[in-house]
Amino acid sequence: MTPTTTPFGRALCAMITPFTTDGALDLPGAQRLAEHLVSKGCDGLVLSGTTGESPTTTDEEKSTLVHAVREAVGSRASVVAGVGTSDTHHTVELARAAEKAGADGLLVVAPYYSRPPQDALEAHFRDIADASGLPLTLYDIPGRTGVRIEPDTMLRLAEHPRIVAVKDCSYDFLAAQKVISRTDLAYYAGCDEHILALYAVGGAGYISTVANAAPAHLRAVLDAFDAGRTAEAAALQHRATPLIESMMSAGLPGTVTAKALLNGLGLPAGPVRPPLRPADRETADGLRGTYEELITGA
Repeated sequence: MTPTTTPFGRALCAMITPFTTDGALDLPGAQRLAEHLVSKGCDGLVLSGTTGESPTTTDEEKSTLVHAVREAVGSRASVVAGVGTSDTHHTVELARAAEKAGADGLLVVAPYYSRPPQDALEAHFRDIADASGLPLTLYDIPGRTGVRIEPDTMLRLAEHPRIVAVKDCSYDFLAAQKVISRTDLAYYAGCDEHILALYAVGGAGYISTVANAAPAHLRAVLDAFDAGRTAEAAALQHRATPLIESMMSAGLPGTVTAKALLNGLGLPAGPVRPPLRPADRETADGLRGTYEELITGA
């Protein structure tokens, strides 16, 4: 089943934010990394998500990053700006700034820590969707935020003309299918292990942290499925499992593991900002070994 709506493309990378060795925003590095990711098959870049260390970047840095990446990739890829915070007014300000900086769309996470009830959550997303002219992706990741965007809330929000997509990290496959079957929302897998499974039931593609390191391989999963080579698509997904597990399920945030890999590959990344800490040498070497096995097909 090929999705009917892909507002930002199919293969989206939740891009890390490169920093210089002293921790400053590395705009030339961000532009080089964006160029690299697009050349390897990403047709969308999501900036300033959790992988992009949004909790530790300033509002000005977020806008500057959107402008720089837009300049680098032009019209070859969509640029989606993460603007979600736990404060509705602040999120509105970030949404308007992202639009001014040249973003194509917004990624808005459910307000974290405060755990608003569903009616307040719905109002939050509607306020942000009304605040700019950009299409909006709802980001459902209750394990991080402490609040779920319930399926019935999704169904109501889907009626808003600028709420067009979902990044799904709910780990509730039944709920995802319910919303896919009853709305035109583009459902993007936010958990790399679900890329093929969600795509096969009508998902739009993925917004992936692992794509920082293996963009061409993950794109190949979707391409094989679209071409009707479902066994090949499954094999490609399975081959990616060790890297997905090493990057996303080994006790370190994906930002840390992605930067460790990119730094080892000579691509722009740099350090993480506190309170995160870089991966140790043993972990970095293990990640590199798993990456090499994926790329060489070993």
